[in-house]
Amino acid sequence: MNDQPGTKGPFPDTREISQTMADIAESSQKLVADFLARQPAVGGPGSMDPYNIGGAFMEMTARMIADPAKLIEANMSLWQDYLELWQSTATRMMDGEAAPVAAPEDGDRRFKDSSWSDNDVFDYIKQSYLLTSRWLQSTVAGVEGLDDKSVRKVDFHTRRFVEALSPSNFVLTNPEVLKATVETGGDNLLNGLKNLLQDLDENTGRLNIRMTDEDAFEVGKNVAVSPGKVVFRNDLMELIQYNPSTETVVKRPLLIVPPWINKFYILDLRKENSFIQWAVGQGHTVFVISWVNPDATLAEKTLDDYMLEGPLAALDAIEKATGEVKVNAIGYCIGGTLLACTLSYMAARKDERIQSATFFTTMIDFEDAGELAVFIDEEQLGALEARMDELGYLEGAEMALTFNMMRGNDLIWSFVINNYLLGKDPFPFDLLYWNSDATRMPAAMHGFYLRKMYLENKLIEPGGITLDGVPLDLRKIKVPSYVISTQDDHIAPWKSTYAATRLYKGPVKFVLSASGHIAGVVNPPAAKKYNYWITPRDKKNPKPPDAWLAAAEKHKGSWWPDWDKWVKKHAGRKDVPARKPGSGKLKAICDAPGTYVKVRSG
Repeated sequence: MNDQPGTKGPFPDTREISQTMADIAESSQKLVADFLARQPAVGGPGSMDPYNIGGAFMEMTARMIADPAKLIEANMSLWQDYLELWQSTATRMMDGEAAPVAAPEDGDRRFKDSSWSDNDVFDYIKQSYLLTSRWLQSTVAGVEGLDDKSVRKVDFHTRRFVEALSPSNFVLTNPEVLKATVETGGDNLLNGLKNLLQDLDENTGRLNIRMTDEDAFEVGKNVAVSPGKVVFRNDLMELIQYNPSTETVVKRPLLIVPPWINKFYILDLRKENSFIQWAVGQGHTVFVISWVNPDATLAEKTLDDYMLEGPLAALDAIEKATGEVKVNAIGYCIGGTLLACTLSYMAARKDERIQSATFFTTMIDFEDAGELAVFIDEEQLGALEARMDELGYLEGAEMALTFNMMRGNDLIWSFVINNYLLGKDPFPFDLLYWNSDATRMPAAMHGFYLRKMYLENKLIEPGGITLDGVPLDLRKIKVPSYVISTQDDHIAPWKSTYAATRLYKGPVKFVLSASGHIAGVVNPPAAKKYNYWITPRDKKNPKPPDAWLAAAEKHKGSWWPDWDKWVKKHAGRKDVPARKPGSGKLKAICDAPGTYVKVRSG
């Protein structure tokens, strides 16, 4: 490393870099040749436009060209910004002081290395990227005449394009990578190439970026370790009853319906952040549905089956296990959507076994489904259904990629830099292990869910969806509801989840937690993190969500104790002798976390 004339801050010697790159090229040729020699012949033309974005961008381009004055104005604005940047950089190179023309947004970790600010060259590269990316996004956003779906699609994929072109993603424009390359003699890039080839599927060529050291975790050993027993099993789920940790419990058991897109142990990662262990410690008899990781044999399973063999079967089993008819229920994400369907179904059949319902980040009105809507239109859904019909299911990796794309800098490019440019092994992290432990989706159920919920938004229509012969009407749900949403949720936007306050006819307590879809929910009180907002006592939920937030009370820390206080109003007596799994009419089948959760995709 040396200090180049006219710059401040450390800068790699170009001769060192050139020699290092030559050495890397020679070594890497053998690695790539060995990898290619192992590959079978894979044919079959793939889709050139898997996300159906070509039409939207062509329409945007046509409308942009049709208004050349606006395009010229945008270009002139960019040139003005660059002129300011050149002047600012020249001032800095002459040891003067100059304020940055463009700065990263708060929380943007791509430019955390000090060289991005201390070195004039990298500071210029950073600012020029920020100026250009913002110009591109604002120019695209300013195109008039596009329909709403095209606007969202163009905006989303433009942001993904901009993220991919960040200078932090390339060897020669990332100061941290350049330093590592010189200091290790290029070993970082060779190790990175090995990591890349390891992550490439030898049969399909698909890149599966490892986000964590998967060998560091094992379900049932150091994640999903809360003690309990599987007390019931059918084709779609295992029902786990957890061991009590208090001498007495509340009368009504607690049933948790997790999403089947991921596995239930997001609520039981470690003792310190396990919602399940915490709820057990508050005196609840906790039951959790552990969904099967389906294969082609379950291709014909429908949403009807998920309701009948999921929460409804669990209610029957809980009554046998504890003797209690009524329960309090929790549904998380898509599990909450299923819980809403189940409650509507039960209301129509005058089944009152669910005493109260809690919804974690749950969508029931999909009119504004956030960024997930970008991936769902008739063309994309048709192609997806064709793939699922061929296999009998949707592979978990496809769902995982969709969710990761929504947070590309955090869940894709940061790992590209760490694994492939810096050549480091992924850090052991239980949350990312869970995130990579994706599940498959049965073809019949998943196609129906995407089409009826996201594409057609039929759930909010009375009779729009029929399950097991019963037309659903969410307005018939009269049980008390606790609806917890999260402020920065990119999967279930909180303003959309707020629709529950106008659809359910029972009393609804709406709560908004800081942070996102996972961290805002998995936020134990001991962590003393974030905050949450609740409706003031004796106040009604106003119709517009912004009006609700303006009037809401802000509280520090976790919302868990507030929920526990609320749910215990519906839990009956608090002095029932603790119930041990297997002591009732249902005998233990095996230890928690059971067998279904251990089946991995791929």
